[in-house]
Amino acid sequence: MALTFPFAAIVGQDEMTLAIQVVAVDPSIGGVLVLGDRGTGKSTAVRALADLLPPISVVKGCPYRCDPAKPAGACPVCQARDPKAKVVTERQSVAVVDLPLGATEDRVVGALDLEKALSQGVKSFAPGLLAQAHRGFLYIDEVNLLDDHLVDLLIDVAASGENLVEREGLSVRHPARFVLVGSGNPEEGELRPQLLDRFGLSVQVRTPQDLALRVSIIKRRDAFDKDPEAFKALWHKDNQKLQKRILKARDLLDEVEVSDDMLMLCTRLCQQLGTDGLRAELTLLRATRAYAALQGHKAVKAEHLQSMAPLALRHRLRRNPLDDTDSGARVQRSLQEVLAA
Repeated sequence: MALTFPFAAIVGQDEMTLAIQVVAVDPSIGGVLVLGDRGTGKSTAVRALADLLPPISVVKGCPYRCDPAKPAGACPVCQARDPKAKVVTERQSVAVVDLPLGATEDRVVGALDLEKALSQGVKSFAPGLLAQAHRGFLYIDEVNLLDDHLVDLLIDVAASGENLVEREGLSVRHPARFVLVGSGNPEEGELRPQLLDRFGLSVQVRTPQDLALRVSIIKRRDAFDKDPEAFKALWHKDNQKLQKRILKARDLLDEVEVSDDMLMLCTRLCQQLGTDGLRAELTLLRATRAYAALQGHKAVKAEHLQSMAPLALRHRLRRNPLDDTDSGARVQRSLQEVLAA
């Protein structure tokens, strides 16, 4: 298995790394979309996400990595087991599954296990990438180039948290709750609005212009390429600190209070920006709460809203042909007006 670049060693893309950490604290935010220039570390940061995630408890032998503490959402395999038998558990690392652009629908959703069908004459279901990503992260590089039929499929599964497969005489329904993470270059094509809305946070990355920063990035990448194991070992303590910080934030999350005044600010901001529906407010609520927990605070403050508002709202704005201002700047401008009112 190839070693991933240490998350703690990533430098120069603060907004992107912050968004990933916030979603790691509260996956219900709905995932991260990273758009920007080629070669700016988008894929590197997402694949390094596994470093930040502590192992999870799963039912041993379950192909869907079911949560032993939540039998109500069990897969067909776990449901078929003897209810009187003791459930054996084990710890596994959180999955960060890559969905390749050229993947077939069978590879994504699962299909008939041909090997068993031919050798044993048994109809058996071979789980796909959605099953592997359950309770983890599904990463799509160049998400804006994804085929339409796969986009439709992902929208359905992301909304329901279940994957239904009916083909070759099989009818299988299994849990598929994952955090969607996508990256891409907007110059190569735009995302469909339905899929865009499924991402909780959106980040725009640019090529760093500071020369010292560029040199630092190049040196770290070169050191990793020369000796990945030594470089990982060098950054191990820093990665551990980040992981502990995220675990601490998860424990604190339920204690973080969001006052009615802060909720009113969120609502007024979304109304002023003209966002559709109420998903924007919900995402903003969860993101500010997770960010406050990450900062070690027990109450959401205006500073948390200022940091999270562009990430949660920039991709939900309607286009204004008379205003060519960056979407993040439009959010900040509206936020200043709301705070001043």
